Amino acid sequence: MELKQRAQMDPAYQWDLTAIYENDAAWERAMEKAAEAVKELKGLPGTLGASAQALADGLDKIYAASALVERAYIYATLRRDGDNGDARGQEMSGKSTTLYVEFSTNTAFLEPEILAIDEKTLAEYLKEERLATYRHLIGNIVRGRAHVLGAEQEKMLAMLSDAAGGFRKSFSMLESVDMSFPAITDEAGESVTLSHGNFAVYRESRDQRVRKEAFEAYFGEFKRYINTFAALYEGSVKMDCYYAKVRGFDGACEAALFGTNVPIAVYDALTDAVHDAFPTMQRYLALRKKQLGVKELHMYDLYCPMVENVDISVPFADAKTLVKKALAPLGEEYAKLLDRAFAEKWIDVYENKGKTTGAFSCGVFGVHPYVLLNYTDTLDDAFTLAHELGHSMHSYFSDHTQDYVNHDYEIMVAEVASKVNEVLLTKYLLSVETDPARRAYILNHFLEGFRTTVFRQTLFAEFEREAHKAYDRGEPLTPKALNAIYRRLNEAYYKGAVVDELQDIEWARIPHFYNAFYVYQYATGFSSAVAIANNILQSGRAENYLRFLTTGGSDYPLNELRIAGVDLEKPDTVRNAMQVFAQSLDELEALLH
Repeated sequence: MELKQRAQMDPAYQWDLTAIYENDAAWERAMEKAAEAVKELKGLPGTLGASAQALADGLDKIYAASALVERAYIYATLRRDGDNGDARGQEMSGKSTTLYVEFSTNTAFLEPEILAIDEKTLAEYLKEERLATYRHLIGNIVRGRAHVLGAEQEKMLAMLSDAAGGFRKSFSMLESVDMSFPAITDEAGESVTLSHGNFAVYRESRDQRVRKEAFEAYFGEFKRYINTFAALYEGSVKMDCYYAKVRGFDGACEAALFGTNVPIAVYDALTDAVHDAFPTMQRYLALRKKQLGVKELHMYDLYCPMVENVDISVPFADAKTLVKKALAPLGEEYAKLLDRAFAEKWIDVYENKGKTTGAFSCGVFGVHPYVLLNYTDTLDDAFTLAHELGHSMHSYFSDHTQDYVNHDYEIMVAEVASKVNEVLLTKYLLSVETDPARRAYILNHFLEGFRTTVFRQTLFAEFEREAHKAYDRGEPLTPKALNAIYRRLNEAYYKGAVVDELQDIEWARIPHFYNAFYVYQYATGFSSAVAIANNILQSGRAENYLRFLTTGGSDYPLNELRIAGVDLEKPDTVRNAMQVFAQSLDELEALLH
């Protein structure tokens, strides 16, 4: 079945962007206003250090312009995400990106100029109430003193950012627009055309032939373009390493973690804890092989539910009700916001031709968040809904508690908010389900959450680190080299399964790799969420967690997580999560015995 065009979709299931701007004409007017505010910033260099008042005035102008640019940029981006093939959406996105680069260029002086202020003088300035909202921001700038270049150099780096982003943009266009997938034969013998959206459905098929055919057809298309994907990724890695080098970091990973003040030891502790849990993963794979009744467990067998004759279909209307019930422990205010999200069309639900793949939540300061889905009525999709609404509620609470300067939270805490919702949904389903087969199905899903989020994302994190280190050693990142890295990791993580040749190129389809050293935070986030959700359910109190959701970017992520009762600088969080993985596997083995 061919995908519908955007215009053919039911508007009831499309997001309503008029809350941001009434129409494209209003966006054009907003762009003009934003462009004027950006131009006015050219007069600020050389003024910030004159007095506390001058510093406050300058920062006010910068962040007022930032708010205008960001809002215009988000509207254009969301409009394009609905249909990446739409020429008008592409044009608007391009114009807003150009303005964003101009803003970055015109504010490149900010950090060097703040750092040029005498430390004692700056400390006196920060005592002024006018600068209270900027204290964390300025403190973070001062922390990075050794890695900030001169004003002219920072300006040049800002100007380079648009070109550097070309690798991500090219990947998105190739993957979302230019690629097309062949037809396969489904369980009923019908010919169906693969897409990014329905591939996830067919890889879960009970029929191994369908799983294998979908796997080979999908990754076969990526193989056709593997040289292009390798060139794009190598270019992205080169830029990461270049930025790290010019800023004086030991490597790209250290540079990426510095911004959030996360020690590299947290990254290392995650990989160590996951490696220690490999024996449990091998138990899980052995159980999967047994339950599926296959002679060999292949990579295309990893997503099929292990429990036979259990088909949990969750239409979108049912998913909304289910999510609300599961998240009830988070309180009345949280529940009312969920109602608003559904009623006010914050969510774009179903896949259409050209729509951005996957799912995401995007906050819009001063408005409300938006959620993109490609919903296909599976239990996985219901979990995706809960996940993205976790991000959205986080955005809403932060946006309505913090000022613009401090509203935006880091990825590390973002993934906690989304995963708490997933864990709560799992716990709710297990609390109401008595049928052994369905309980086994839900436990299987929970274990898959560990596999795909903690194990798989940590594998991704290791791939990124190895690829960047290889480039630093002067090794070219050819398709052969990247495939070899990915194979070694898959053979370690999935010992006991057959690592199919086409699996070697899976790295080519991962968009997160174009935002380097991002994915490890999914694993730390899931581990943290397990601890937080268990505490909420055991105590019956969510106050500390809700307070955590309001912190935005007002502190460093590790400090914000401590409010919710999690300390990632201690090894216990990930190791305890691995114990929950083992305990859940014990229960599933008993049910399937």
